[in-house]
Amino acid sequence: MLRRYIRLLGVQLRASSLLAMQYRGDFLIEGLISLFWSATSLAPLFVVFQKEGQRIEGWSFGEALIVIGWFTLLQGVLEGAISPSLTGVVEHIRKGTLDFVLLKPADAQFLVSTTRFLPWRATNALAALAIFVYGFHVLGRSPAPLGVLAALVLLGTSVLLLYSLWILTVCAAFYVVKVDNLTYFFTSIFDAARWPAPVFRGALSFVFTFVIPLAVMTTFPAEAMLGRLPMMSLVWAVVGSILFAFISRRVWLHAIGHYTSASS
Repeated sequence: MLRRYIRLLGVQLRASSLLAMQYRGDFLIEGLISLFWSATSLAPLFVVFQKEGQRIEGWSFGEALIVIGWFTLLQGVLEGAISPSLTGVVEHIRKGTLDFVLLKPADAQFLVSTTRFLPWRATNALAALAIFVYGFHVLGRSPAPLGVLAALVLLGTSVLLLYSLWILTVCAAFYVVKVDNLTYFFTSIFDAARWPAPVFRGALSFVFTFVIPLAVMTTFPAEAMLGRLPMMSLVWAVVGSILFAFISRRVWLHAIGHYTSASS
């Protein structure tokens, strides 16, 4: 069963790549624009850290760069792999054409989650790597070896959290007519992940740690690479991402049960 879905994912990826490469000029331009926006994301840091040796809530300029690197990487995953497919679900629900997906001999959630990819968003990974290199150059050190392994684990948990949150957002389309503003709102909220978690205080700190766990997505991996993430934080990040995935799956199945198809 797993091998079947891996093959199906490969087919979807090839189809998206071929579609993107039909217009190679656009493909290259979009990739360059993506790199440009990744570079501009550094601008706020240069504004905030104007003085040499300045620290914001215990974070230096070099350490904040590592957080920006993770934000850039996950932004590429969100806008290149998660958002394109799931945004299309809203139109399917609105038009009643989700029937064609539900009738296929495969899991509907898997199908709607892998419909479309934007391959040029892979440039975000290159930009993130460059930011990591620059950040550790500023720090004058290398990432902690065990921290890199922990960061790779947290990359998986972060992608799972992003995907689960997006599924929960899309499921709202089964109950309300228009959720476009909600998806834009989620994207705007995700922009806050570019800052280290300690920057946020009070209610925002609670929301960005437990409700919309932005801290787990970018600050935790950065702390892991810096070699200062407690082991229990890593464990709770893994447990929390699995819990979010379970909840999003149950909400999806419940939403599908309330779907009114075009033939109804």
